[in-house]
Amino acid sequence: MRQFLLRLRPVEASQWVFLGFLGLLLFGGALAALLEQPLLLLPALAVPVVVLMLARWTWLYYLLFLTLPFSREISLPGGLSMDVPSEPFMLTLLVCVPLSLLLTPRSAGQLVRREWYHPLLVLPVMLLLWAVFDSFFSVNALKSIKYLLAKCWYLVPFVLGTLVIAKRPADFWRMAACYVGAAVVSLFWVLARHASYGFSFAKVNKAIQPFYLNHVIYATVLALLLPLAVGLALQAATPGRRRLWLAASGLLLFGLITSYTRASWLSLPVAGIFYVVMRLRLTRVLLATVALSVGAATCYFVSSENFMRFRPDYEKTIWHGGNLAAHLASTYKFQDVSGMERVYRWVAAANMIADKPLVGSGPSTFYPEYKRYTVSSFRTYVSDNPEHSTAHNYFLLQLAEQGIPGFVLFCILVATALLTAERLYHASAHRPDVRRIVLAVSLSLVIIIFHLFLNELVEVDKIGSVFYVALAMLVRSSTWLEDEGFAGEHESPANI
Repeated sequence: MRQFLLRLRPVEASQWVFLGFLGLLLFGGALAALLEQPLLLLPALAVPVVVLMLARWTWLYYLLFLTLPFSREISLPGGLSMDVPSEPFMLTLLVCVPLSLLLTPRSAGQLVRREWYHPLLVLPVMLLLWAVFDSFFSVNALKSIKYLLAKCWYLVPFVLGTLVIAKRPADFWRMAACYVGAAVVSLFWVLARHASYGFSFAKVNKAIQPFYLNHVIYATVLALLLPLAVGLALQAATPGRRRLWLAASGLLLFGLITSYTRASWLSLPVAGIFYVVMRLRLTRVLLATVALSVGAATCYFVSSENFMRFRPDYEKTIWHGGNLAAHLASTYKFQDVSGMERVYRWVAAANMIADKPLVGSGPSTFYPEYKRYTVSSFRTYVSDNPEHSTAHNYFLLQLAEQGIPGFVLFCILVATALLTAERLYHASAHRPDVRRIVLAVSLSLVIIIFHLFLNELVEVDKIGSVFYVALAMLVRSSTWLEDEGFAGEHESPANI
């Protein structure tokens, strides 16, 4: 009898799921009949939908990138917000990816054991753990909890999900094709609207609605997608597809130029400089130079309150709404309102850091906490901040919100990613398919990092997604190069 029962015991995860579904159906049916509430059957009837999603969640992953350019922020009760439809998709993947790993060993097998210990996986987890600890000292626990949840639904789909899906280089390019293609479709809408305004500098924020919150996010997305679009062209299997992706690259570049966003313009030559630095194996020198320069500048501005010499003239600091030439001229004259408003926030952030250097104010609490630390001498016409923006510098934001440990961990993550990109670029000389991926994601990553010095964009769905996918692809590219028996070594990307 015992042996008979043992033979009936489920031995596969799918059998356990079926038994769970059967039990839930019977239990729900009994309760529905007893209480005369047919709605009690819904949990059981939802199980097949969940199972289908677990079996085909990869389609949801690609659908997420197809809809990213069109996602919009909507307000929620309690002063919170959500990007729709991207964040609901990310929430669903937050459940599907771990369950898929648990229920289907073949998916878990895609993650090589050594990948779990890769620094580019360990460091984001350490950042998340520090944010959890830091939330106990937060001035606004609700905002910090929302930040932690958002970090989870970024890390799991875009890092873990990418590692599971990207079995071959073609899988990455399929994702890139989804995002670039969808962004080009959104550009048709934006450029048509912008053309109706004569590609006016003053009307760019109006033209990009409703798909992009502001021209900074719009321009950053176009800039970071350019390396992916060029990569798609370089690996295209046919001349026709190559021309198609080159045309997409040209359209992205045109949209970037007519966005009139100075930082995004500069990000492209910066990416080009990094390419040269990477080829010459000078990334360590570059990182040391940047660190020393920032350290020296910080010491200068802090000592004897030298930063007060750069306070703006309230009457001369203006916004040149319709005059691009005057807007650019005011930048180097330190009379541009957006630049001087950044200084206003940076001074407030520095005061916050001095007040709480170890733990900061807590994740996602810069606004409105920074207003208690502002210096009126740096105030500008837009300092009321109706859009609730933050420090306009992600590194300073980390320091102000999560203290020195959070800042140091993020800097280590950035440095590790760039050094890994350099190492993989040279190690992949015999694997052009892998080298193209390393080059595309590293240049996109550099473009994002450059923007982080002037904006906080890692938590923006359209940008943070590529940031974490780039980390995951550097990890996976390392595995491809280390595994001698990689099955896709001679694979043709004809399906892209």
